Order: sequence, then C-alpha cells, then structure tokens
Amino acid sequence: MIKFKYVILYVEDVEKSMNFYHQTFDLPVKFITPEKDYGELLTGETSLSFASISLAGSNIKKGFISSKSEEKPFGIELGFTTDDVEKLVEKAVDNGAVIYEDVAVKPWGQKVAYVKDPDHYLVEICTEIL
Repeated sequence: MIKFKYVILYVEDVEKSMNFYHQTFDLPVKFITPEKDYGELLTGETSLSFASISLAGSNIKKGFISSKSEEKPFGIELGFTTDDVEKLVEKAVDNGAVIYEDVAVKPWGQKVAYVKDPDHYLVEICTEIL
C-alpha cells in the first residue's frame, strides 16, 4: 500500500511557521519536537510538516535551495479552499502573509488569490471548483 502522507516545508523557525498556518487556516497541531526543529499540523490524512533549515541540511547532504523573499516563489503551491476568499486572504495577511496575486474570478467561476507565507512559500486561497 502507498499513501501520500506529508509535505515538509524547510523553514528558519518551525514554531513561528506552524503558528502562521495554525492561526490562519485553523489547522490543529499534531506535534512539535522538544527541540522545535520539526513539527506537523493535521490536514486530514496528509500532514503539513515543517523542518528547520539546519535539520533539513543534516538530512539532505547535497543541499537545497531555501525559499527567499527577494526571489520569485518556488513553482509549487499549497492550496486551501474556503467560502470567503477575501476574508481568508485578509486573515493570512494579518498573520504575516503578503499578497502575491489579488483575488480574481477564473472563467470557470472559481475565485482565486495567492499569498506568500512568512517563509515565502506560495499559498493559493480559493473557492472549490464546482
């Protein structure tokens, strides 16, 4: 059996990053290590996880590219659906996100906006596709 179990974001401050997602998207905290270098938030069957840059560096010996504010975001996004895109975008910004693309309505009727989280990862906030 194969399951897609988690996504890990490499961040400077695991606790701060987890707090952003917990406070903005109401994701329950599954756990955080006593060293606060790794933690997981519950999102259903797949966890949204966070590892410190130093912990990630100890696991990924060949190195990796860190997310940086002066750079364009990576070519990936985390997606969250809501009935009120504007309200959730405002909440995200109040918690430290930056608007990357304003709210727009797609030709198929879906409302979509993009923010960069405090670690500069791209987050889509949208309505369900009907």
